Amino acid sequence: MDAKSASEANTGNTEQDVIRLKTQVLYVSGTGNTERIAEAIYREIPGASKDILKLDSCFEKYSADTYFVGFWANCGSASVEILEFLSDLHKKNIALFCTCGMGWNTEYYKKIEKNVSAFIPDDNRYLGAFFCQGKMPIRVRRKYEQMETPENHERVELLLRNFDKALLHPDRNDLDHARAFVRAVYDQMNAER
Repeated sequence: MDAKSASEANTGNTEQDVIRLKTQVLYVSGTGNTERIAEAIYREIPGASKDILKLDSCFEKYSADTYFVGFWANCGSASVEILEFLSDLHKKNIALFCTCGMGWNTEYYKKIEKNVSAFIPDDNRYLGAFFCQGKMPIRVRRKYEQMETPENHERVELLLRNFDKALLHPDRNDLDHARAFVRAVYDQMNAER
């Protein structure tokens, strides 16, 4: 049995089963924040050869030229399912987008981007990342309140202010910035042709 036949036997997919798209938006969203950004990104992608799906509901085998892959920040990285998906992509254009409870922390965003983009194989073309703040579950605020002591009062107050600010995100400006990110990605791809 050759490698192609073995692959078909393992996945149940044949070349005829593969849906060919120009652009695929795949994402994981825990609170709906990343989903809102994904929808804005999808609407901004030019052309009709595109699709948008939650990664966990992507049962069919897709073959796109360009992927926008979205996730929520998870301890300075992305979930295992996102990292595994990225690791399996080859010879593709890949752009990342992320929502994060910690707002406007450029250094933290850079750390997340570095940690996640490290899983993208070198034969792909990495096109950059978009980050925006996203609201967090109320249990996070309660956790902050419970951890407050006289020694860490200032730090906890900062976390609580950030939490309250995050309740408004993603907002209209975040969605506009996500759409601008898509336009910049396509400008970059067109300039490199």
